[in-house]
Amino acid sequence: MGEYVTRLVVGVGGRAGVSVAEVCALVEETLRGAGLATGALKALATVEAKTGEPGIAGAAERFGVPLIGYPAEELARIRVPHPSATVHDAAGTASVAEAAALAGGGELLVPKRRSVAATCAVATAQEHDLRHHGDAEVVDAAGALVDLAVNVRSDTPPEWLKQRIAACLGDLAAYPDGRAARAAVAARHGLPVERVLLTAGAAEAFVLIARALGAVRPVVVHPQFTEPEAALRDAGHRVERVVLRAADGFRLDPAAVPEDADLVVVGNPTNPTSVLHPAATLAALARPGRILVVDEAFMDAVPGEREALAGRLDVPGLVVLRSLTKTWGLAGLRIGYVLAEPEVIAKLAAAQPLWPVSTPALVAAEACVAPEALAEAEAAARRIAVDREHLLAGLAEFEEISVAGVAEGPFVLIRVEGAAEIRTRLRALGFAVRRGDTFPGLDPSWLRLAVRDRTTTGRLLQALDHALALAAR
Repeated sequence: MGEYVTRLVVGVGGRAGVSVAEVCALVEETLRGAGLATGALKALATVEAKTGEPGIAGAAERFGVPLIGYPAEELARIRVPHPSATVHDAAGTASVAEAAALAGGGELLVPKRRSVAATCAVATAQEHDLRHHGDAEVVDAAGALVDLAVNVRSDTPPEWLKQRIAACLGDLAAYPDGRAARAAVAARHGLPVERVLLTAGAAEAFVLIARALGAVRPVVVHPQFTEPEAALRDAGHRVERVVLRAADGFRLDPAAVPEDADLVVVGNPTNPTSVLHPAATLAALARPGRILVVDEAFMDAVPGEREALAGRLDVPGLVVLRSLTKTWGLAGLRIGYVLAEPEVIAKLAAAQPLWPVSTPALVAAEACVAPEALAEAEAAARRIAVDREHLLAGLAEFEEISVAGVAEGPFVLIRVEGAAEIRTRLRALGFAVRRGDTFPGLDPSWLRLAVRDRTTTGRLLQALDHALALAAR
């Protein structure tokens, strides 16, 4: 399966005062000389200090592509074929053009070219495989691997839930009736039933949002779960991205979202970064005429559901998505729900097929929002928090590994040089982990690890030590 659609990124550098015409002429001549079309250009990239240079910013505008700025220290870590000590002293990186072209994770196609006041280099750009999910890491393993790639809680569903689901199998001849489950979800969040829609997992909700709400300028905050953007693209939308940076701990600044975006999608806590955004920060994204979609699929894995927006009535345009598949181990049953204003719920419901949620899934929904189940989920969330701290403490012992941001979810995102090789070696040692490079905003140096019990984590850390040692040889 092809994981990427290849397009082009041109890294550019320039002296102060370089003109738009000179930058554009150099880029066009370089592409033409390599037999590459300007129509394949996806972005210009440069060092952050140069993003305000009118000639470079103007060239990006003339080409109709975004200008990506990278911190000098990030570009300095990238090996380039034509380093320059003079450029390093001036800009903090050995080659602005080549390093910026390569920063997105592609391959250099055309090395540095010069004009009087500008430089450029051309690299492939990688379009992330939005359809790659963690289950692909274990689907053919036949149980031979310890699954750290999928974020479903281990040892689930619990026996009592299996029994509740099994008890309804005698009712399968009748069409599903979702009224009781819908009322139970509404009561769980203190909402009227008109603000609740049951769905076949959060994935169906993303499709409904993409097809039914008529967005003109949708924006997705990345890195995050890729299904929302995939659904929007499939529905014919041109999707804009706000990409959070590891250097900022993947924290969100509401000002980074375009003011006229009429649909904004963000996860909380976010998959794969495990960052929990403050509720006030997310609420600040609300605007008249804007739909704010907050994916809270992992919120029930956060003790006390801190920073949750589910149940809030004071945030205009708020749409909250919840999933019952992660905490309760029901990925194969497909059950989730949407909380939103009645007008939005009505539009989404009109786009659903008849009987979209099966009877067993409805029974599970009602069971999982009962007070006893909520208490069990809260206890599980507290165990996960303790187990996560154990994992983070173990990872801190490896100088080769870094964790960006503060992890609050049931998974941890790590950065390690040679991550693809480490992932392969871990697989040979019996552990499946999630690659990070299919998430927009991440490159091949990232891996996501599901939080498991202390014993499993101890075995993982031993395997990781072995894998790193082998990779260093």
